[in-house]
Amino acid sequence: MYIPPHFAVSDPALLHRIIQEHPLGMLVTQPDGNFDADHLPFEFDPGVGPLGTLTAHVARNNPLWQRSATGSPVMVVFRGAEAFISPSWYPSKHESHRQVPTWNYEVVHAHGTLTVRDDERFVRGLVARLTRRHEAAEARPWKMSDSAPEYIDSMLRNIVGLEVSITSLVGKSKLSQNKETRDRLNAAMVLGERGQAELALRMRDPG
Repeated sequence: MYIPPHFAVSDPALLHRIIQEHPLGMLVTQPDGNFDADHLPFEFDPGVGPLGTLTAHVARNNPLWQRSATGSPVMVVFRGAEAFISPSWYPSKHESHRQVPTWNYEVVHAHGTLTVRDDERFVRGLVARLTRRHEAAEARPWKMSDSAPEYIDSMLRNIVGLEVSITSLVGKSKLSQNKETRDRLNAAMVLGERGQAELALRMRDPG
């Protein structure tokens, strides 16, 4: 990934924030020399391993867990807020006409080593954690005990766990840091007015 210095993210807290706020990651593997990508909701634990650990699960029918053996190098891509940016939103454009359209975004590439966890206890714990997290905002959060035990057992038998031990984290936040402050803030204001509240917030204070 090409990262100009003014867009580089080195603060682990910012990298973790992008992963945790946008947990649907793209797991990139290269079984048999051919690239493949699976889109999975990940659980991130920054306290396990030197740089943290990602966990997810796939359907047992998904060939990923058999084609990508334990120990395989993988990459997981997490995309944060993103949107098109019009040069018309920059006050300086109307003075010099020296601006062009662009796209602002945040992204993290997590490189690591895959471990296949075909383990009922592992997947049960993972599903429970994912459920607690993503059901938390519901008025009546769903939990596994809401369903018959035999039904949950059968569902868990049909999934396989994955674990990625992170070896490097690379982040990029392209938030108009290379523009005049008035241009960046005005573009953020327009995004906010158009419902892009998260990206507008990041652009107001790109760090």
